[in-house]
Amino acid sequence: MSISKTYSAQLSGLSAHIITIEVDLSNGLHAFAVVGLGDKAIEESRDRISAAIKNSGYVSPKQKNQKVVISLAPADIRKEGPSFDLGMALTYLLASGDIDFDPKGKIFLGELSLEGEVRKVSGVLPLTKGAYEAGFTEIFVPYENAEEAGLVKGISIYPVRTLDEVVEHLQEKKEVAQQPRTKIGNPIQVFKDDFKLIRGQEMAKRALEIAAAGGHNIGMYGPPGTGKTMLAKAFQTILPTLSYDEILEVTGIHSVARILDKPFITLPPFRSPHHTASYASLVGGGSFPKPGEITLAHRGVLFLDEFAEFDKKVIEALRQPLEEHSVTISRAKGTLNFPAQCIVIISMNPCPCGYGKEKGCTCSDRDIANYKKKISGPIIDRIDLWISVSKIEYEKLAHGSGNNEGSEAMRKRVALAQKVSRKRFEKFKVKGKKYNSEMNVSDIETCVDLARDVKELLKTSAERLELSARAYHRVIKLSQTIADLEHSKEIKKSHVLEALQYRQKNF
Repeated sequence: MSISKTYSAQLSGLSAHIITIEVDLSNGLHAFAVVGLGDKAIEESRDRISAAIKNSGYVSPKQKNQKVVISLAPADIRKEGPSFDLGMALTYLLASGDIDFDPKGKIFLGELSLEGEVRKVSGVLPLTKGAYEAGFTEIFVPYENAEEAGLVKGISIYPVRTLDEVVEHLQEKKEVAQQPRTKIGNPIQVFKDDFKLIRGQEMAKRALEIAAAGGHNIGMYGPPGTGKTMLAKAFQTILPTLSYDEILEVTGIHSVARILDKPFITLPPFRSPHHTASYASLVGGGSFPKPGEITLAHRGVLFLDEFAEFDKKVIEALRQPLEEHSVTISRAKGTLNFPAQCIVIISMNPCPCGYGKEKGCTCSDRDIANYKKKISGPIIDRIDLWISVSKIEYEKLAHGSGNNEGSEAMRKRVALAQKVSRKRFEKFKVKGKKYNSEMNVSDIETCVDLARDVKELLKTSAERLELSARAYHRVIKLSQTIADLEHSKEIKKSHVLEALQYRQKNF
């Protein structure tokens, strides 16, 4: 008999690996095996591709007295999902002599139905990008995934609906039209939450604008019903739209996680897991690690409502991602790194009953101490801004007063401040940074120029407030963001003083 091979791709974390599909046919009693460390979905593919081949007008492998061995190489990488179906069916038809084509430079992705239809699969965007980077020139994807794959430049994308359609194209009988490059255009932002709907809370609005401009984490504390959740939901309305590279990055993550419900994502994601979430669901994990909520919020917002009600183990799992903006998941079977560059917003009550000194709090001193003890010092230290969201005066609720500015005006200021910080990073050749919060100690020494009187103020304040080295540098980064919002070329004393007031921890 004969042997043939084609190519497909597999994700490991967020990285694509090229998989070689080999089929060997030999005489003997019927046997059909798929080898190469595949999961249950791949094991079941024998029945899917046999039925799809039969219903596409060819003789099914199960109707022949022959031994069929399909190998997915390299064998030490675990293979998951049904996306190899199309490649395995074509490789079999090539080995059996039913069709003839040159597989060089071609990648095949897609699940097959029993009728031979090519069904949608997950992770197509990062797989297409990986195929291009590996030097492949053509990729065949399910028709429903075509617009997602079309975000990648430099590779020919063929959207296909059936196995027979692919065969006719490969044999040059009927060509499949190439997918044009997906055009993103200018996304229209439609939000039901807007800052103009929130009465009062001017200080909280100011702090959220600073957090958005510099990518800083922020904590809000106060009694129930004062607007903490509403403020957090409105926060995403002041974030600028994603750049092209960020769209690829975020769309790829959501595609891998199988939650992509549209061809691409143009707006910063907003994730708000319930406080009963496990640490694996929040930071990622599992026997075969998958991205968690903090990675799904990459380039966007992770809102943790009722923060003190989360399990302490879950809260402490945030230490690394809050500091490093990435998550490293280590298991016996391997180590994966997931990005986690997001703005974390937490909200909490002053005590278990929620009301603190208001409405006659019934909590004992011990209850309050245990409640606050759930938030450790290292976690508090990693939050750049702490804001008290107090009870709103009824006069403001009834008639409105103060700053009822809409999100549109705030978003414009945030975008201008981010533009200032990016230009500064370009000037000092600091690569891969977008927000001031991403600066490390070396970046601060390179990019931030502090006057002598400002340095003295920082030194004195750090001593009095007993700031840690981490908190000291976070105050500098926060001061730089405030200066950028005011279009100031240097950090002034007023910027430092405002940054210091956000270090309050008496929640």
